[in-house]
Amino acid sequence: MKYIIVGLGNFGGSLAEKLTKQGNEVIGIDSNMTKVDAYKSIISHTICIDSTDQFTMSGLPIKNTDVVIVAIGEDQGANIMTTAVMKNLKAKRLISRAISPLHETILQAIGVDEIVHPEEETAERWAKKLCIKGVVDSFVLNGEYSIVEVAVPKLYVGKTLADIDFRKNHDIIVLTTIKITEEKNLIGLSKKINEVQGVASHATLLHEEDIMVIYGSNKDIKKLLDII
Repeated sequence: MKYIIVGLGNFGGSLAEKLTKQGNEVIGIDSNMTKVDAYKSIISHTICIDSTDQFTMSGLPIKNTDVVIVAIGEDQGANIMTTAVMKNLKAKRLISRAISPLHETILQAIGVDEIVHPEEETAERWAKKLCIKGVVDSFVLNGEYSIVEVAVPKLYVGKTLADIDFRKNHDIIVLTTIKITEEKNLIGLSKKINEVQGVASHATLLHEEDIMVIYGSNKDIKKLLDII
């Protein structure tokens, strides 16, 4: 896929790098030449231009781009103006970063397809990881449902998913399990490797120190974790 990412700060730069590594074509844009130089050998293409200038931005291949992401965070004015420019230039799918509730309201009025809150979303994941017993990591799908990685409870070690019947007893679906193994690197230091075990079935056997990837409502997930 083809992406344009405007704003090569911590969020935009990291996203551009990851998308490039996954084999996508990424154009990274920033008005700061230092940031552009820092990413020129890391992502597909980098350009130093003023993203609030519609005439300049009209020279980009926006019609041939699948997703445009406005990742500017420090300057809300530049974020809003750039988002409006991309909307005027008919971006196929426009995602913009919001910093505050008012900022989000303005972006909604402009008509973006999606709004991202990287700081809040990261904080949400860490809050669950740090405060709810058993949570390894989580991904919030919306306000009510999440996909969560949890350590296999000792109560369930040695049992199959059919034995436990998470759907019936907890109203939760186990999507897969992850086995943690260790291997040594070239200098002899051990590192942990996560091995996803494929789509879970009734025959899936739960082992000590495995991780379950579960899906369900936040209230049902919390109920399950409370009894672990």
